[in-house]
Amino acid sequence: MTTTQDQSTGRRDKLLGRSAFVTGGTRGIGAAICRSLAAQGADVAAGYSGNEQAAEQFAGTFADAFPDRRLTMHRGDISSADDCRRSVAEVVEQHGRLDILVNNAGITADRSVLKMSDEDWRKVIDVNLSGAFYLSQAALIHMLERGSGRIVMISSVIGETGNIGQVNYAAAKSGLFGLTKTLAREAAMQLQRAGKTDGIGVTVNTVTPGFIETEMLASVPEKVLDGIKAKVPLGRLGHPDEIARVVHFLAADASSYITGQVWGVNGGLDM
Repeated sequence: MTTTQDQSTGRRDKLLGRSAFVTGGTRGIGAAICRSLAAQGADVAAGYSGNEQAAEQFAGTFADAFPDRRLTMHRGDISSADDCRRSVAEVVEQHGRLDILVNNAGITADRSVLKMSDEDWRKVIDVNLSGAFYLSQAALIHMLERGSGRIVMISSVIGETGNIGQVNYAAAKSGLFGLTKTLAREAAMQLQRAGKTDGIGVTVNTVTPGFIETEMLASVPEKVLDGIKAKVPLGRLGHPDEIARVVHFLAADASSYITGQVWGVNGGLDM
């Protein structure tokens, strides 16, 4: 029987000739998305904020796994509008085009509502929501000119259910739903006005992971993890590759009739 990991790295050519920019692309879900897109034929630009060691390690393993795929690395501050625009311009310059943007970068600063500082609130909103807007705005200009493109937001089931101690994170991740639907409507409207309705179009969608086996959960005590698993109908945590598979599906040309949608990958947690 083929494992989840084997399926996501099986080589195909759905995205051959495409260029993808994945923010937070060197670790966890972001790294899995980069590998999945490359396995489908895409060249990859991986964004990261400051962990040079993790970035170098990712670049090395990526080159070993995908020697025929191009990888560029882009360091920047997602909370900075200028850095976001610079990063998108850098990707377009180095790859010649930008076909797929995956807004995956995110941070947490957990506190109860009564203890949350202004800074805790601001920095999570700035990175998780405002950064996605800045990047998408810059990417859309390029994509609409070309008449094609894919934007995928990585939200969270917490944006749908809320979670104690994560009011900032929940608000930001929930905000991505409204951002997705509005960008999807505006992109479709702009293409119709320009008469560019006979191609693969520009689509904007969101994926909402549930509890996924990443570094973020590595420090959680086993007893707490058992409690989390007990709440999930499928009885387990998710794998990063299971998120990545949905992203590369949405990025494909054949998914051109899917836009403005929210795709839950959470083991049934929000049923």
